Amino acid sequence: MSEELPNGWVWATVEDLLAEKIINGRSVPTQEGGFPVLKLNAIRDGHIDPSVAKEGAWTEEEAKPYVLSPGDFLLSRGNGTLSLVGRGGLVSKGCKVAFPDTMMRIRVNPDLIDGKYFCLMWNGPLVRRDIESLARTTAGIYKINQGILRNISITLPPLVEQRRIVSALETELSRLDVADQQLAQAQARLVHLRARFVENTCLGRGREGVESSAQLAPAAVDDGMVPSLPAGWEWKRLQEIADVVGGVTKDARKQSDPDCAEVPYLRVANVQKGVLDLTQVNTIRVPREKASQLELLPGDVLLNEGGDRDKLGRGWVWEGQIPGCIHQNHVFRARVRDGAIHPKLLSWHANEFGQRWCQANGKQSVNLASISLSKIRLLPVPVPPEEEQVELVKKLENAMAVFDRTAEQLASARAKATDLRRALLNAAFTGKLVPQDPSDESAAALLERARSERASAPKPKRARRSTIKTSTRLASAADVRAPEDPQPVHAGEQTALEF
Repeated sequence: MSEELPNGWVWATVEDLLAEKIINGRSVPTQEGGFPVLKLNAIRDGHIDPSVAKEGAWTEEEAKPYVLSPGDFLLSRGNGTLSLVGRGGLVSKGCKVAFPDTMMRIRVNPDLIDGKYFCLMWNGPLVRRDIESLARTTAGIYKINQGILRNISITLPPLVEQRRIVSALETELSRLDVADQQLAQAQARLVHLRARFVENTCLGRGREGVESSAQLAPAAVDDGMVPSLPAGWEWKRLQEIADVVGGVTKDARKQSDPDCAEVPYLRVANVQKGVLDLTQVNTIRVPREKASQLELLPGDVLLNEGGDRDKLGRGWVWEGQIPGCIHQNHVFRARVRDGAIHPKLLSWHANEFGQRWCQANGKQSVNLASISLSKIRLLPVPVPPEEEQVELVKKLENAMAVFDRTAEQLASARAKATDLRRALLNAAFTGKLVPQDPSDESAAALLERARSERASAPKPKRARRSTIKTSTRLASAADVRAPEDPQPVHAGEQTALEF
């Protein structure tokens, strides 16, 4: 709270701005035909999408205290990603949907603060800084509670200035949104163009001349429609041109065995599409003979065996970056025999045609996809004549350099848009976006009036709490009167005690 504020502005806590108490949502199991309740991902870019909901095991009457109203602000109570905990959205219109226990509801006093201003401020850099510094973590989940929220401070301008700020921000942010969307679309088109260029080059498409009459030998796999190749090219199964092996399985018993060699090894996380990420390479203890058998050599092609479905078959070429490095069992190693195909051509092919082929021939469990060693050995590979391979590699390397530069430029432009958004929000919430008007009623006066009204308002009567007398305080027999016509209470009709 060290920022110097313009005249008429004050710092206020969320507690100062509340129209009623913050409440947590309710945990509700899914039940077909029940009253709808939001899912956590209904909070989207500062608004609430009521269509992102499930049917809950409660009635409309039970859900009533949690049903959305216009102006409600909902935020996430916890998330595995720090930047997402506490993110919130404004409810623009009422709808028949309630919010769950993964969210909290804030209702602000509209005489003090504009709902849109609050939403923009809340998701802006000043409040995000406080939330991320105050969030607590348990078992990898970042959480915030009502006590934290009530004490978060925000800048409060005069109410009419808040509306001017909202108007200016909506105009400028909408322009940034359009620009960012166009950049994101350009990135997606670039990825698509890159993939098509690689695949077409690896399959010899666009080359003049007659087609090859060579056929792919059938095998016990789903090859789909195998494209034709230019004259002189051949389809080969991967096992015909390379030795393909699996990696080492981690054995907890060997990790403390001093007779085993401790060596670096590559995991699925290290083997990316078209690149090896070696920023974090772990070590493992394995028998020395095994380490020698699995040691990677320059030119080895690494292909992923499992993980998410889109990771099957992806990989790149090892260039000897780390001496003595091996690979785990979820990464295959293909070592080309007798220079049958350039390793980069093989890897580029595996990253496009090969990934789709692996998805068709792999298996899928609930959270994991994989392809067996016996099947990956049957991957169809187009093999150009040796004299053409050097030309193709040079063509692809030149094109990849262009694609990489373009991707960097697009990423840089999006990063600048993000920085501009942050600067715009900072300016807005420190009084530097729109001019101040001395005739506006100050925020301090608004706060003082709201506090006075709150202090003079009649205290709400507390509902009497039902209690159960124990045997330590027995009622006098004279005070106990039997009803004139006692009626039994049937199962399911008891009234719940209020706690």
